[in-house]
Order: sequence, then C-alpha cells, then structure tokens
Amino acid sequence: MSVAVQLRAASVAVGSKTILGPLDLEVQKGEHLVVIGPSGCGKTTLLRLIAGLARPAGGSVAIGGQTVSEGARLLVPAEKRGIGMLFQDGALWPHMTCAKTLEFVLHHAGIPRAEHAGRVGELLELVELQGFDKRKPGTMSGGEAQRLALARALACNPELILLDEPLGPLDAGLRSSMLARIDEIQRERDLTLIHVTHDPAESEAYTDRTLVMEAGRIRSDLPSEPPSR
Repeated sequence: MSVAVQLRAASVAVGSKTILGPLDLEVQKGEHLVVIGPSGCGKTTLLRLIAGLARPAGGSVAIGGQTVSEGARLLVPAEKRGIGMLFQDGALWPHMTCAKTLEFVLHHAGIPRAEHAGRVGELLELVELQGFDKRKPGTMSGGEAQRLALARALACNPELILLDEPLGPLDAGLRSSMLARIDEIQRERDLTLIHVTHDPAESEAYTDRTLVMEAGRIRSDLPSEPPSR
C-alpha cells in the first residue's frame, strides 16, 4: 500500500508559539483516518497544514510522494495539491445554483467547457441530487447542502478528501446516511479520507484508524475495530 500523506516533524506556529507539532504521521492510500480531540487541540490546523492553507513553521509535508511543504516554504499552493475539502458549514456560495457551483470549480480546474454539463450531471447523481441543477443553497435542507458541498469537493477527481467536522449541522439520521454515502464513494473511488470530528462514535463503523490529538500533538494513534461494512 502506498503512502498518501506523510508529515515529518511538521509544525505550525503563531508568532513565537507553536500550536501544532512537531508531528510525524503517515496516512496510507485508501485509508479512512479519523482525528479526534478536545476543541483547540489542533485538529483543524492539521487539515489546513495538509491542504496548504496554513503555512508550516518547520518539517515537511508530502502528498502522494511529492513534497508540498518543506521548512517554512509552501512548495505547492493549495489549489495545486489536488485535494478535496468538506467544511462543517459547507462554505457554499449562496448566490450560485448547484450547477453553477460545480461549473465554477470545473472552470478553475481547467476542465473544458464542453465537458461541464456532463460532469455536473454525474456529480449531482453521485450525491443523489438529480434535478437540483437550478436550486440555490438557501432553498435546500442541511443534508442536501452538505451533499452539494461533497460534490464540489469531488468535482476535480481528488484522491485525498479532508473532512472538517462536516456532519455537525445535521441530525443523527442525516449524519448516518451522509456517512454511509461518503463511505460508498470512498470505496468506489479508492479515496483517502482524513476526517476531523468532535464525536468519536460518529464514524466508528467506517474508520480504519483513529488519531487522538491533545495540545497540538498526537496522544495516540491506533487501528480501529474492523469496520462493519
């Protein structure tokens, strides 16, 4: 199995204070890693470091065998890392329809315009939003909006998806169905998932490994029970 993400003595600082790390971490291709820990422990900062949204203070970050950060240098910008990211509140553009949201992402990824309609249709079907082309986020339920956010994260066929407490706004039933769909898509596409959550029970049925963080460091890193898929 190949390594999807590798951190070596990687750290993030604010001023003179180190808020994350130094961390050593490897995530294997196709793995579903869940990251848990108390508020402020560095979970989201870890995702931002991998995504290229937080500048490192030291160490290195590699994605798919390519070094993307080294020392305090961002060698590969966030938009060139080939990562999909799903945020807690979806972070959708309220003025854009579902179709326009996905077309915008495809355009900025350099996908030819002639392919947009077909790709948009495929993505909406993938997240079970067929017929939602002209709907805007404000007219959608919380679960529907998060499925659109998932489609946006998948639009450019990334191999790595970062999930930052994406199910927080949803009720228990919707969380369960959303997790099941994410798991199906992960297995269909052989995706690597790094999933931050405040609720360790949230995804235990699908998790391969659980990382527990505390005060910016890794407290424990253990395989999960075999997934009941």
